[in-house]
Amino acid sequence: MKIPEKIVKRIESLREQLNYHNILYYVYDTPEITDSEYDRLLRELQELEKEYPQTITPDSPTQRVGSSPLKSFGEVSHKIPMLSLANAMNEEELRDFDRKVRENLDTDLVNYAAEPKMDGLAVSLVYEKGVLVRGATRGDGSTGEDITQNVRTIKSVPLHLIGKRIPDLLEVRGEVFMPIKGFQELNDRALKEGSKTFANPRNAAAGSLRQLDPAVTATRPLDMICYGIGETANVHLPALYSEVIDWLASLGLRVSPERTVVVGAEQCLEYYKDLSARRARLPYEIDGIVFKVNDLAQQEKLGFVSRAPRWAIAHKFPAQEEMTILRSVDFQVGRTGAITPVARLEPVSVGGVVVSNATLHNMDEIRRLDVRPGDTVIVRRAGDVIPQIVSVVLSRRSKGARQVKAPTKCPVCHSELIKPEGQTVIRCTGGLFCSAQRKELLKHFASRKAMDIDGLGDKLIDQLIDKDMVHSPAELYRLEKDQLASLDRMAEKSASRLIAALETSKKTNLERFIYALGIREVGEATARALVQHLSTLDAIMDADEEVLTGIPDVGPVVAANITGFFRQKHNRDVVRELLAMGVFWEQDRSAESHSDQLSGQSFVITGTLSAMSRTEARDALLLHGAKVTGSVSSKTDYLVAGEKSGSKLSKAEQLGIRILDESAFLQLLDSLK
Repeated sequence: MKIPEKIVKRIESLREQLNYHNILYYVYDTPEITDSEYDRLLRELQELEKEYPQTITPDSPTQRVGSSPLKSFGEVSHKIPMLSLANAMNEEELRDFDRKVRENLDTDLVNYAAEPKMDGLAVSLVYEKGVLVRGATRGDGSTGEDITQNVRTIKSVPLHLIGKRIPDLLEVRGEVFMPIKGFQELNDRALKEGSKTFANPRNAAAGSLRQLDPAVTATRPLDMICYGIGETANVHLPALYSEVIDWLASLGLRVSPERTVVVGAEQCLEYYKDLSARRARLPYEIDGIVFKVNDLAQQEKLGFVSRAPRWAIAHKFPAQEEMTILRSVDFQVGRTGAITPVARLEPVSVGGVVVSNATLHNMDEIRRLDVRPGDTVIVRRAGDVIPQIVSVVLSRRSKGARQVKAPTKCPVCHSELIKPEGQTVIRCTGGLFCSAQRKELLKHFASRKAMDIDGLGDKLIDQLIDKDMVHSPAELYRLEKDQLASLDRMAEKSASRLIAALETSKKTNLERFIYALGIREVGEATARALVQHLSTLDAIMDADEEVLTGIPDVGPVVAANITGFFRQKHNRDVVRELLAMGVFWEQDRSAESHSDQLSGQSFVITGTLSAMSRTEARDALLLHGAKVTGSVSSKTDYLVAGEKSGSKLSKAEQLGIRILDESAFLQLLDSLK
């Protein structure tokens, strides 16, 4: 049988491509394409050779042995926040995490509890005297959704605990997921019924768990693995995290069968590699490994940052990647004026999600990638974050592909663009004049976690800006019912409701107000910390960078953003206008006892105190108007030196700074009462 010429040419082309990519991958370690794209080419060649076996040659890539590529719920407040985890994306970041842990603990080797990071939905289960009384989603970490009736349908979730050491209260944290087999069967059933299928097991688990009808959840093959505890009562916990998990297992709760304890960074990496190799054979999906300091006392000593514990990290598996075509590059204006290039892509499914846009971060990244419209690019989607372009397949670039040029004017308001020294981000100078920034600022200001203006949604804000009715947050409170009723999809009744909502929003609290101002990098946690430690709006507005960096989780960059924001007259004008329009909050009780007895005095705390933690000591000083900083300088008035004080004590002695031991420090605090 004569083989068609086009088949012969296709086989030759496939072999040439595969051989080329084999060399790049195995010889030069510089792969141009993803594993999945390579597999598609290889499969096509295999099928053609199967149909035309006479074309098979000893040097065909198919004859070589290659490596296999591996309606609504009630709210529940979490008394102990359900925090997220910091991520390590490579060995270097994992080693860096281990180094910081060892330095903070002053030890040479740390034991870690290791377990797979399940790809599902984080939940909390509460048992009272051994009986399941509540189930809740993680939500934003502080507040979740009540899904009690739904978690009761999960067969691996016991309704009654077993064993002898059942506490009066036990909150268990874990991950609800859908096993791969169950996911496949669910989608097969959906196809037969002509209903919508799920993109991946994680989406299937989340959708199933948040069904309003528990009877629907009961039909879904959900499972749960427990990995920690929250609130407890009447229980003496073991000294080690691994022993806590063993105890949970003895109560009848399902825990990971893959859990283990490793010593040091090297064993962490060995466990990571071992589980990575077995990942495809596991009956459920995982997206990494979680390492936690095993000693609970050491965990307590390490503490937390605003959103995550310092004693744990998730070492993520490599991101899933696919190839597609870059159609164009657009430039968007963010709430802070940042100009961000966005890649518009030929839609492609990456990890079960259709991706049509990807971030390019900034012009430096565009130049580094040398990405151009029309290029074939590799897109990565890592851990549900915004997809990004990893590289360009240069061998597929067409002749005449043009480089992307940076804009010189704002694409929205045509104002001048600037690039601050030492920064990679280009910014619009238009400020509130720029409608793009104004829209995003007002959307942020009105959002639920900020001023919580019910009914003031994105589309309505778009209209208010487009019709030039509002230019600043304060002008929202000048809106009248007739103005609102004239807008699209608004009538007199809805306009009245919005006016009432605006009036209601005037009563807020200081941390919401600070967050609502939209200061760069000042999120909810930072706003809360500012209020807890400075108490009043004036104190926050007038704080210098030294005061601000003395507040936990406020670093030099954030401090500079805050002081820079309040240095601008127009920002202070907006604050004054908002207060003049009736925005108010009740003074926090802690502020009532605030004194200025230590005003102007600068303190540094070092070493270990026996009567209180360093955080408590710092709060006590701040309560009386002192400044508390992290480093000793000539401006420092007092050094509070606990046990095992180090270099800060030596420097204070050299500079002649007054040193207070713990006894003298406690006497000082007593004298202020």
